[in-house]
Amino acid sequence: MNAQATPNTGRVALVTGASRGIGAAIARRLAEDGFAVAVNFASKQAEADAVVAAIEAAGGRAFAVQADVADSAAVKRMFDAVEGRFGRVDVLVNNAGVLPYVTIAETSDETFERTFAINVQGTFNTMREAAARVNDGGRIVNFSTTVLHLAPPTYGVYVGTKAAVEAMTRVFSKELRGRRITCNAVAPGPVATELFFTGKSDEQVQQLAKAAPLERLGEPEDIARVVSFLAGPDGAWVNGQVLRANGGLA
Repeated sequence: MNAQATPNTGRVALVTGASRGIGAAIARRLAEDGFAVAVNFASKQAEADAVVAAIEAAGGRAFAVQADVADSAAVKRMFDAVEGRFGRVDVLVNNAGVLPYVTIAETSDETFERTFAINVQGTFNTMREAAARVNDGGRIVNFSTTVLHLAPPTYGVYVGTKAAVEAMTRVFSKELRGRRITCNAVAPGPVATELFFTGKSDEQVQQLAKAAPLERLGEPEDIARVVSFLAGPDGAWVNGQVLRANGGLA
């Protein structure tokens, strides 16, 4: 895509955890769709800057904005920065999250608290801020996981956080009545990212890749396409739902 091929919708998307992996793919795709994109990062500024550079090189508009979503004051500052830069917020994508692989019995207090702080409190903080900041007709896309329904060992705390996200998604979609704002969640299956590959043997990776009927791992771009649908005009009638993007795994 070249600069002249990039549309400009005048709409603005804020993507949390967008410095790499699925979040970076979402940021790039929404920029292709014509959104100005705020690329949120917690600590990896160089990676976030690289995502911004790629978007700008393709003719899009983007900037990197630092915030720990678990910190409500930082979330307020993040929305202030986006409004200061682009003047509005139309789409919020809550992609930021952490995934510890640990049994419930071996989960430390610190791991439990950190996982819930980022995955649940972080999503709550941005949703609460979005209630006052996202324009009427906007979109909110949260992130759950197909693992919630598969319930394998070592995912206990993680799926606990995503169950909370799914519940809040359904409630929030109803609380926004009258403003034409949709709130949905995407629940990916295994996706070929650094987060997924960490701690897995080649055998485990191949086993998971063959588990879905489509017999491959998802790619970040697969998930970005789903978010693009929910954030765009064709997704306007989908609200309060969890969309499982997993190749038929569950």
